[in-house]
Amino acid sequence: MKIALLVFAAVSLVAFILYGVDKFKARRGLWRIPEKTLLLTSLLGGAVGGLAGMLLFHHKTRHWYFFAINIIGLLWQAALVIFLAVTL
Repeated sequence: MKIALLVFAAVSLVAFILYGVDKFKARRGLWRIPEKTLLLTSLLGGAVGGLAGMLLFHHKTRHWYFFAINIIGLLWQAALVIFLAVTL
C-alpha cells in the first residue's frame, strides 16, 4: 500500500506542476501542454494533483470534462488505496 501511495503522490506532483506550467504558458501565448497529457496524468494516478492544480491555478475549470476525469481518477485511486488497506 505504501508503494501505491508513493506512486500516487509522485504522479500527483507531476500533474500539479503540469497544470501550473500550462497555465503559465497560456497567459503568455506560448506552446501549450496537450489536454490529453493533462487528462491522462490526472486519470493515471495524479487526480489529487490535477484537482489541486485546477483549483489553485484556476486552470481548465470551465471544461466539465476536466472535472469529470479528475473525479473519476480520484474515485478509482481512493478505491485502490482502500482495497489495499483492507486486504493487506
